[in-house]
Amino acid sequence: MKSLLLASAIAMTATGAFASELIKVPSNKSVSATIDALEMAVKNAGATVFARVDHAAGATSIGADLSPAEVLIFGNPKLGTPAMEADIRSGLYLPLKVLAYEDETGQVFLTYEDPAEMMSDLDIAADAPFVTGMQGALGKLSAAATQ
Repeated sequence: MKSLLLASAIAMTATGAFASELIKVPSNKSVSATIDALEMAVKNAGATVFARVDHAAGATSIGADLSPAEVLIFGNPKLGTPAMEADIRSGLYLPLKVLAYEDETGQVFLTYEDPAEMMSDLDIAADAPFVTGMQGALGKLSAAATQ
């Protein structure tokens, strides 16, 4: 019975994560060039890049084939710290992550989760200044990376 309850809780949590709004920005660059441009924009904005994950390279390492897909993980304590002060559980969603991927038609997109949606289950107002700051920063950084 405990296993069934645990499985149900995991399924509901996963469903909630997938239901969050994803922002999708088309890019005319390759996945790698898009992430390079995003990384440069993040650094120029004074934020910190924590990691870059190449999912296609990971797939290749096990003999599998995956369309180009990379994630950039980055943050700025000026926005993240107030979020964590408001609700420490926001640390589950921070630092921010942006995925660049190539779809089945060859179109490249930058995709990220709307911070207001991402933190909607926490004790954080959707219009909190740091949330709108994250939304603005993600919009500007995405535009800079895809132009």
